Amino acid sequence: MATWTITPEHPDSPVAAALWRAYYTEVSDRWYLRHEGRRTDPAELEREIAARPGSELAPPTGRLLIARYDGEPAGSAGVRLLDPATAELTRVFVHEGLRGRGGAALLVAAAEDAARTLGAGRLVLDTRTDLVEARTLYARLGYTETEPHNDDAYAEHWFRKELVN
Repeated sequence: MATWTITPEHPDSPVAAALWRAYYTEVSDRWYLRHEGRRTDPAELEREIAARPGSELAPPTGRLLIARYDGEPAGSAGVRLLDPATAELTRVFVHEGLRGRGGAALLVAAAEDAARTLGAGRLVLDTRTDLVEARTLYARLGYTETEPHNDDAYAEHWFRKELVN
């Protein structure tokens, strides 16, 4: 039977970079298809990936978690402290072919543990309207929709969860 494992990894590792590319390609393509009827321009994709390497997810104030399914890189989730009591959940991603097998919930649970380890008592996140699967997952895992906590141009929904020790 196939199993999930989740371990921390530095954001500049080759595995992290490949998962970031897969995540960003999917969410960017979905946005452009929804708003402009096209996929992401390859040059734009390269600029955005290079501009957002994920350094905020490195210790001591962040963590990047990598999920492996039967040993193969399958997904990621990151947390970073926004202030001493609040962490942000970001880059939650599972390869499309592995969705529905419990990996996303395991990643979010591991991210919640990482946020607690960083000292956070709450976790916040933002997402978009078209990322229906993400919004459904967060609601199922106890996140409640709140007022905006940032002014990200792509954010349309904001969620929060109080973490218990």
